[in-house]
Amino acid sequence: MQNLEISLLYPDIETLTKGVDGVDRANISTEVLEELQLTSIIDLKSGRLCDFFTKDINVIEYRQKVFEDMMENPELCDLFEKVSPILLDISEIRRLSQDTEASEGYLYSITEIELYISAMELLSEGLYPMMGKFKSQALIALTERIKELTESDYYKDLNVKLKELTTRISEVKSVTIGVNLNSQLRPEYAGVLSVNNDRFKSGELLEKILRLDFRTNEYTCISSLIPFKKGQSDNQQTALTNAFNGALANVFKTSMRSWRKVIQTYVLENADFLIKLMPEMEFIVRGTELLNKFKNSENSFCFPKMMPMEEKKFDVKGIYNPVVASKVDAKMVTNDFAFDDNGRFYVLSGPNRGGKSVITCSIGHVFALAQLGLAVSAEEAVISPVDAIFTHFPTGSEDTIDKGRLGEECARLDDIFDKVTENSLVLLDESLSSTGSFEGAYIASEVLCGFSMVGCRGIFSTHLHELSSMIDEINEKCTADGGAKIDTLVAGMNNGQRSFKILRAKPDGKSYARDIANKYGISLDHILKKIQKNN
Repeated sequence: MQNLEISLLYPDIETLTKGVDGVDRANISTEVLEELQLTSIIDLKSGRLCDFFTKDINVIEYRQKVFEDMMENPELCDLFEKVSPILLDISEIRRLSQDTEASEGYLYSITEIELYISAMELLSEGLYPMMGKFKSQALIALTERIKELTESDYYKDLNVKLKELTTRISEVKSVTIGVNLNSQLRPEYAGVLSVNNDRFKSGELLEKILRLDFRTNEYTCISSLIPFKKGQSDNQQTALTNAFNGALANVFKTSMRSWRKVIQTYVLENADFLIKLMPEMEFIVRGTELLNKFKNSENSFCFPKMMPMEEKKFDVKGIYNPVVASKVDAKMVTNDFAFDDNGRFYVLSGPNRGGKSVITCSIGHVFALAQLGLAVSAEEAVISPVDAIFTHFPTGSEDTIDKGRLGEECARLDDIFDKVTENSLVLLDESLSSTGSFEGAYIASEVLCGFSMVGCRGIFSTHLHELSSMIDEINEKCTADGGAKIDTLVAGMNNGQRSFKILRAKPDGKSYARDIANKYGISLDHILKKIQKNN
């Protein structure tokens, strides 16, 4: 039987190979995911989230259909959750069998076959009833493969032979052991004389009284050989158990040898394809759980329309931060956001705790979720994928001991410039705030010129209000040499209250300070009134 590759995340062998080899994988590292806090809402145990990112639009759309099916058929999550531990056990059995003698490997083979059949039965019983409901190519192909395998003559023959063998093994209740002694009555050779369907009786008087049976026969011990498992160390017990397993495996080896070829060519091959799906199953289950949280909240979500990378599209309505949403039981404040020819990179300023860091992370979340094939935290979205996401957030890195805080920040920025391309996304939050505003603004302007010349998309969230006043000068300098335009955003205030609305406008640092001063009663008018009152 031809063993074609099946993947729940890649539409064909070419995209699967490119994904596994990292050719079409977007560079979004675990460190970036941790800074965006995405690992807190998609927590994987058998794989790394960073391994599942793609920049291939066809792969993204393929996955979107899978997640749509998963949400419409909630039984699928339960099914994959039940199958995954069985596949994990098969992997462990294979690992153990490699470290054992060949004779004992036959016993592991029986266990693997039993586990394989259990997994196939679960999948067939779970997938068949839903087959007509699936829209995704992935789940249709998986169901057809399971159906093909379970209806094959190989599988039927496997079931019959396994039942015959397990019946024979389950009927074994005891073994008769023969021991040769030398002239000093010391054991010199031991072996199994027979395999029996009855259990031996201890022959002790107390047991005879309890059974009311004083007869002796070939199944009655006349003397105990060893107090089995009593007073033995773990190593002694393991050695004794392994000795018995090896002896029994040798007894049944002849029977199993006749169908060993079936095990190797059929079970091992087809169990392989299931084991390879195990990390994919976990990722899909965890991703579906996140989407169900979106669905059960007051906030909108959507599967984005994907556009070619070279178009650099990003036009999103009603965006919000999914990490924050997962921690509050309320409808989130949303924003509209777009990268375009007049703003490929933004400088975002505004009051402290006005939502600057939240929206900066939200942009990263939308790209990351979209490039996993998931729905995004927005009402509508049109997106071109990025080839990488880079973050430059405040850090407590130990590098500051040798370089100082500013030196460490500059070193990390320099590292980004080693890797960034025009198709990347760069998110900077309060970068260069470790130095004075004049020095910080100067260095930041140089950094912005660099990103303008690269042509990448990004946000620079900052308290350096002087930087916003330098944007026209930066644009004039860079666009003349083919650089992309930079624009400004502000975190809004309304009567001294933070609105958490992000506006595409030029900032007015004084107005924010005035609003905050009025809110906390430290405006000049308020102070003068207090002075007059006290006098």
